[in-house]
Amino acid sequence: MLRFQHPEYFQWLLLLIPAVLVFVYVLWWKHQAIRKWGEARLVQQLFTDYRPALFRWKFLLLLLALVLVITGAANLQMSTHMEKVETKGVDVMVALDVSKSMLAQDVQPSRLQRAVQLLSRLFDQLPGDRLGLVVFAGQAYLQMPLTLDHAAAHMYLNSITPDMVPTPGTQIADAIEMCRQAFNTQEKTHKAIILITDGEDFGEGAVEQARKAYQEGIVIYTVGVGTPAGAPIRDPQTGDYKRDENGQIVISRLNETELKQIAAEGHGSFQYLDQVSDVARRLENSINQMGQKTYQENMYTDYNSYFQYFLAIALALIVLELFIPEKSKGLWVKRVSA
Repeated sequence: MLRFQHPEYFQWLLLLIPAVLVFVYVLWWKHQAIRKWGEARLVQQLFTDYRPALFRWKFLLLLLALVLVITGAANLQMSTHMEKVETKGVDVMVALDVSKSMLAQDVQPSRLQRAVQLLSRLFDQLPGDRLGLVVFAGQAYLQMPLTLDHAAAHMYLNSITPDMVPTPGTQIADAIEMCRQAFNTQEKTHKAIILITDGEDFGEGAVEQARKAYQEGIVIYTVGVGTPAGAPIRDPQTGDYKRDENGQIVISRLNETELKQIAAEGHGSFQYLDQVSDVARRLENSINQMGQKTYQENMYTDYNSYFQYFLAIALALIVLELFIPEKSKGLWVKRVSA
């Protein structure tokens, strides 16, 4: 199969139009200049060695050289062999808790920032998987649908703040349900949810949602962020700690119990987020053991380039043009005696 690698360069062939117009103008100018000398027959006798045809040949050679240079720049290529490359992976939806309790600093720099660090590392370690993102607090929102564009995934991660979900609270059940809806319901395998939260759930039905997810072929992995001892929640704007109705400072604690139940119903596993690299590696291994599906098949072709032949011929034409004079032996004017 033949192709031009840069067909857009052919637009430079439009340069032939002004080149031809200039050539026609020069021919006209030469003709007018000759007429000033007198009759064409007499002028021809005076300028015996001047060959107008040579001037035309010089122009045609340069014109053809220009066409070959442009064609060479477009780079004619011929295919040598074709290779089929498959993209395989797993569909992974991440449900990330962005509630105010994720601002607690019982892990450094904060629960939310530690979770983002984990996801950034994990996304790099799952290059062939489709990734999606749901953020939740009192409500769940689909922040990013499943995509192979990991650069976009990192961009969404960098934009995450607790302010992106205005409804306070933590509704884990809504987050799992939103992830379920993001998957292709026709497929029953190769699907996983990674739930990252401190587990302080103010709703109901999270365990039931995990059970439904597994019935749809979705495995759920839970990651607990925080410590059982907990920490107060500082308001980033005022700097004050969150207090209850009695004025007491609220302590937010990791709820491992519910997260372990969700993982058990989802036939996945629970992990405590301590070392980011270790947790990312364990999650990567778990997902890779699920088996992979084929997302798409791309055909890649190797090509040989032939631009050098066009450029070589163009150079030869230019050199040839340099050796062609407009006068065969030089200008000799016959003297006519009166």
